[in-house]
Amino acid sequence: MATDPIDFGAFERGRDCNYWDLDPTLRGEAERVYPDEEFAWAEADLSELGHATGHRLADAAAEADRTGMELRTYDRHGEVRNEVKYPAEIEELERTAYEEFRLTHDAFHAPPDRDEPVGLVHTLTQQTLLSFVGAGFVCPASMTTGAAIVLEKFDDGSLDDYFQGLTAAELDDHIEGAMFLTEKQGGSDVGANEVRAEPQSDGTYELYGEKWFCSNIDAQGALALARTPDAPDGTEGLSLFLVPRVKPDGELNDSLFRRLKDKLGTKNVPTGEIEFRGAEAYLVGEEGEGFRAMAEMMNFERLTNATGAVGNMGRSLVEAKVRAANREAFGETIQEYPLMQRDLVEMTVDYEAAAAFTFEATKFYDQYMRADSPREDAPDPETAFKLMRLLVPVAKYKTARMAVDTASYAMEVLGGNGYVNGWTTEQLLRDAQVLPIWEGTSNILSLDVLRVLNREAAHEALLPHVRDLLDVDHPFLADLADDVDERFAELQEALLTMASEDEEYAQYHAKRLADLLFDVVTAAVLLDEAQTNIDEDDDARKALVAEFFVNDRFGSDEAYGVTSGDRSGMAGFDAIARYGRVDPAELESELAPADD
Repeated sequence: MATDPIDFGAFERGRDCNYWDLDPTLRGEAERVYPDEEFAWAEADLSELGHATGHRLADAAAEADRTGMELRTYDRHGEVRNEVKYPAEIEELERTAYEEFRLTHDAFHAPPDRDEPVGLVHTLTQQTLLSFVGAGFVCPASMTTGAAIVLEKFDDGSLDDYFQGLTAAELDDHIEGAMFLTEKQGGSDVGANEVRAEPQSDGTYELYGEKWFCSNIDAQGALALARTPDAPDGTEGLSLFLVPRVKPDGELNDSLFRRLKDKLGTKNVPTGEIEFRGAEAYLVGEEGEGFRAMAEMMNFERLTNATGAVGNMGRSLVEAKVRAANREAFGETIQEYPLMQRDLVEMTVDYEAAAAFTFEATKFYDQYMRADSPREDAPDPETAFKLMRLLVPVAKYKTARMAVDTASYAMEVLGGNGYVNGWTTEQLLRDAQVLPIWEGTSNILSLDVLRVLNREAAHEALLPHVRDLLDVDHPFLADLADDVDERFAELQEALLTMASEDEEYAQYHAKRLADLLFDVVTAAVLLDEAQTNIDEDDDARKALVAEFFVNDRFGSDEAYGVTSGDRSGMAGFDAIARYGRVDPAELESELAPADD
């Protein structure tokens, strides 16, 4: 059915390649959501980044993961030092990301060959590629952009030096950001935070208390929530502060880095505990609006968690497909066996689904952030906001779990080697396992979905959007759209039920509602993409992806499919798993009635 599939057997391992050029899924999603002129500008840059990640950064990140980091809290005289010793390879990662590809610069300042900044969709696509070599480094890079977003929106200009540092294009001028939320007694309940902020006569504040889980602990542009005197309980009493590691006068700030966490994965970012002992801090925005300001950063961080999951899945698939194309067993490469073909097709379709939903959320996030100068094809700002707020937590929740499953099975494809340090899949699984925890657990995110539906009436934007996506005209796709439409009707009924039932009932079913929402929206996006690819590229591969996804999520499970006669994973292996082109005319044979 397919022609010109990718020959994964041409590679010895899942590196020494160009991750951008080798990944039509990522390229297609980026092209779909970028403004046209921005994608034309960005494509060469992304290809160069794909080459860098697939070669030198893959090696550097793997070596840094093996080396780890060391905290030096005190110097030899017993004086507080608060210094983290990094592996040498981290500087190569930083110089490549921040200076060579201007990761945290171009969304805030015009790149050298443009008159205006690019949208955050470009930053998020770059971060997806960087996540092919590990989430540990992308975490501080993401928080640096997130901190810059907060300062740009809420600072009155007094912290401009920090904003310029966070967004600098030269590594020597660049500082990193961080987000210090978690306290021991609070956890996900941020409103229980107790760190105190005491105002000083010079307009600064002094922070007292401890933060329990601080990723990028030594960031010079760290943001922390704290409670000012006489502030009310809960999130309403929280204010946001910038707390540098080193004060403007060059003196070390008054805090103690107690220890680094001995984590399962993400070894390329130092995560530890901080005790503030009167640390000098600078108010961001107004007192009491800290949680609202931090929520702006949280939206971005949750979305980067999702794009990080997509990158992790993409690299896991490369490793699995290269192995399957090279490993011989019983006289054939294992990719020739039907069961492995089915596995690789299912993994690829999961990847396509995760990427489609995540970049749909990215599209509306980018449009929300451009509300002051919207694109011509963008919805009104209120619609973009509602869709962003609804899709982002779902994307973070679903893709995080999918990344863990994909990395785990990629390890299985590699066999015993996949479990061994140095074979990549063990690092991918260790890194993936934190994704369901960072920026809110699955339960917290599912409850956030309820909150958005109740407070923002996000369904008012969601329902017409899905209807538009399901408006496909190719007969093959129209039949699939009918199947999706049945579940879409169930989603609407579920939304009505959740709105009418009591809070306990809604919470009990919140995660299943998010699951249903993900499946319906993803199926609709895949169908819309498939129609576009048929119309513009005369290629029906995405139609097979959509068919597999719809049948997997919404099809009959009688006898778990064993009695169905289905062989689609074998028939579509070259098209789906190896990205072969499919002539749309070949879909007609599937529509023709069977002979009597």
